[in-house]
Amino acid sequence: MNALGAVILAGGRSSRMGLPKAALPFGAKTVLARILDQLGPAFAELVLVAAPEANEPFSIERIVRDRPDLIVTRDEALWRGPVAALARGLTAARADIVFVCSCDLPLLNARVAAALCAFVGAHDAAIPEISGFPQPLHAAYRRQRCAAAIAAMDAEGETRLAAIAERIDVRRVREDELRPLDPRLLSFFDIDTAADYARALRLAFNLD
Repeated sequence: MNALGAVILAGGRSSRMGLPKAALPFGAKTVLARILDQLGPAFAELVLVAAPEANEPFSIERIVRDRPDLIVTRDEALWRGPVAALARGLTAARADIVFVCSCDLPLLNARVAAALCAFVGAHDAAIPEISGFPQPLHAAYRRQRCAAAIAAMDAEGETRLAAIAERIDVRRVREDELRPLDPRLLSFFDIDTAADYARALRLAFNLD
């Protein structure tokens, strides 16, 4: 399968927010549904990595019930972190190049996601740097080349996804390369706290 794929990680603890971020209302839908709506037209394959069903604090199935083509896979254990979740997502995916993101990006821009996939080129991954920090959970990966490295990180107990850059050939993407598509880089605005959530709502509905 040569078309682009996308993996969304939705099994996190949401400890700072205090509520499951994927299920937060955002307009008429949830944050997760908004992300899926954004990515759906641009990506031939969508994979969702969720928490174990017995430990799920909300029903993923209810949010995605109108998406029969969505592949849902679940973490084997609760809150093992993004490395283990991404290893699982890449195993479930089939596309050669896969955009990966977390479920707390309500202003995600599919044009930015697709551009990152194009930036991969002959490299193993394209990881943006925003305000000087790498964004491995808003990045594109060549699935077959990266799956082994990420699986090895998981086996070694490495929980920092940013450490993947030490093991693969990364194309680092600068802010100025993305601003023509997203001038304010809102695609990278994650909602870690209640204040972030309120700000994202204002930004999305032109109240800010």
